[in-house]
Amino acid sequence: MTANLTEQQRQQVARWLAEGAKLSEVQDRLAKEFGLRLTYMEVRLLVDDLKLQVKDPEPDNAQSTTQTQQIPEARPTEKRVQLSVDELTKPGAVVSGKVTFSDGQKANWYLDQMGRLGLAPEKPGYRPSANDLDEFQQLLERELARYGF
Repeated sequence: MTANLTEQQRQQVARWLAEGAKLSEVQDRLAKEFGLRLTYMEVRLLVDDLKLQVKDPEPDNAQSTTQTQQIPEARPTEKRVQLSVDELTKPGAVVSGKVTFSDGQKANWYLDQMGRLGLAPEKPGYRPSANDLDEFQQLLERELARYGF
């Protein structure tokens, strides 16, 4: 995978990650800046090949720290996105599971053998909010890392 990138491109990926970019952001930037269209799984493997890691965002100042501490305290009363991984993976998928969004709507998700993510809501035409999608993506990245993806 790394053989397809120039040294300059590898260094740029390392800079993006050092700045706190998530895998999906790296995927978008590779497409926009270098014309490289990679699946999410290919980007994940690229980061592993380069021996890099995705950084957790750090608070900028004391106010951010206070806000960060308040968020976990508020979460038990808030409805949040919940994600689970299926014990038996759906046919045609590498990994699959279920998600419940903050508004209570549910969907099945899967990652296919090409690294493409699919989302099938129970309610036809349902589209989760941007915040829910961001949270879903973060939860999914953590879960996939636990399973070695």
